[in-house]
Amino acid sequence: MATPRTVAFHTLGCKLNYSETSALARLFEDRGYAPVRPEEGADIFVLNTCSVTEQADKECRKIVRQVLRRQPHAFVVVTGCYAQLKPTEIAEIPGVDLVLGAGEKFRILEYVDDLSKAPGKGLVHAGEVRDVNTFNASFSFGDRTRSFLKVQDGCDYKCSFCTIPMARGASRSDTIEQAVANARQIAGQGAKEIVLTGVNLGDFGNGTAVIEGERQKKEALFIDLIQALDAAVDIPRFRISSIEPNLLTDEIIEFVARSQRFMPHFHVPLQSGNDKQLRDMRRRYSRDLYAARVNSIKQHMPHACIGCDVIVGFPGETEADFLESYRFIQELDVSYLHVFTYSERANTPAAEMPGIVPVEERRRRNQALRGLSEMKRRTFYQQHLGTTRPVLFEQHKDPTRISGFTDNYIKIEMAAELGTVNAIEPVRLEHLSADGETVLSSCAHMSGTFAAE
Repeated sequence: MATPRTVAFHTLGCKLNYSETSALARLFEDRGYAPVRPEEGADIFVLNTCSVTEQADKECRKIVRQVLRRQPHAFVVVTGCYAQLKPTEIAEIPGVDLVLGAGEKFRILEYVDDLSKAPGKGLVHAGEVRDVNTFNASFSFGDRTRSFLKVQDGCDYKCSFCTIPMARGASRSDTIEQAVANARQIAGQGAKEIVLTGVNLGDFGNGTAVIEGERQKKEALFIDLIQALDAAVDIPRFRISSIEPNLLTDEIIEFVARSQRFMPHFHVPLQSGNDKQLRDMRRRYSRDLYAARVNSIKQHMPHACIGCDVIVGFPGETEADFLESYRFIQELDVSYLHVFTYSERANTPAAEMPGIVPVEERRRRNQALRGLSEMKRRTFYQQHLGTTRPVLFEQHKDPTRISGFTDNYIKIEMAAELGTVNAIEPVRLEHLSADGETVLSSCAHMSGTFAAE
C-alpha cells in the first residue's frame, strides 16, 4: 500500500483564520492526505496568512524559509488575507509555489494535483475580491474543548484604516439551518464550547450570498441565529467572539442574559473614546452609544466580562485626543483591552490623512493603554474572588497544572489532579497570580450545582 502524501498547516491571525484552516485540513484528509505537524516536514505546506500585522511580508518569508529547511522539496501554498492583497509580492518569495486568493482558497485541491516545485516565482490564482460572494462554512476542532464556528464572512463597512473588505469581499453569511447543523456536528464530537466567528458577526444575515451555487437573499438576523442555536444545539457553552456596538442590540443583550448556553462575555470593538477619531475612522457609532451598550450589559449581567479593541496613534490623534480617549475608557466598566498601534495600510483612506503621529509616540500611548488594561483586568478578577463559578478545563503547558475559563471569561489555574480536561466544574476563585492575569484556586468538584449570580 502506497504511503499517503502528507500535508501541514500554519495559521496566522484571527479565530476566523483558524476555523478556515481546519476546514482546509478536512478537505485534504477527505482526499486521502495524512495531516502532520509543520515541524515534521510535509509534502504540502499551507500557510494561511493575515493582513493585520504590519510585518506580514517578513513573517511570511521567515515561515517559508523554516519550512524549506525541514523539507526542501515541500510544495508551499500561501493563502489568506495577505495572499489576496499582495499575491504577486508573495509569489516572488523564494520557495513559494502557489498563491491562492479569497475566491480560490476553498478550491485548493484543484490546484495541488501537480506538486512540481515552481522553477521561478510561484503561480498566482487570485481573482478580483469584488467577485468573491460565496460563503464557505468552516469550524476548527483543535483541542476538542472548544471550537470556532464561522457563520459570517466579509464586510460592507468602509472603516478608513481597514483592508479586510479588500481581502475578504462583501458581507455574506451561512444559513441558520447549516450553522445549526455544523454546531450539532461539533457538539457530537465532544466539544463543550462553540465560539461564533465572522468578520462582522453582528451583520449576520444581511445582504445576499451564493450558497452551493444558488444566490439567496438573507432574511434572518443575528438574534435569530443565536436563538436557533440556543434552542437546537445540545452544548453547554456558546460565546460571541466580537460584535460591533451599533449591531449589539438590547434584544441580543437581554437574550444572552436569559440564556443558559450563551456566556456572559462580550467583546465590543471601540477603537477610540474620542468622537473626532471615530468620525475620521468612519466608525458607525459615537462614544455615547458605546457607553450605553456597556451600561446595558452591566445592568442585565453585572458579572459579565466586556473586552474592547482600541487603536492608538491614528492620524490626527493629538495628545489631548488621546487623553480624552484614555479617560473615557478609564471610566467605562470594561474588563480588558486589546490595544493596537496604528500602522499604515496601502490603499486605505487613513494612509493619506494628515497629522501623522510619530511611531515612538504611538508606542508610548500603546503602553499607557496596556497598563490601563492590566488594571481593568485585575479589578474585574478581584471583584469575583470568593465566588464560585463554572470553569471549562483545558490542558495546560505544564502537565502538573490545569487551566480554563469561567463562564464570564476569568482565567483559572490549579493543580492538575483537581480538574478534568473538557469538563465543566464549579470552582471557588481564591486569589490572584503574581502578574494578575490568572485566578488561582485549590478546590474543584464542590458540592451542589452552580447557580448564576
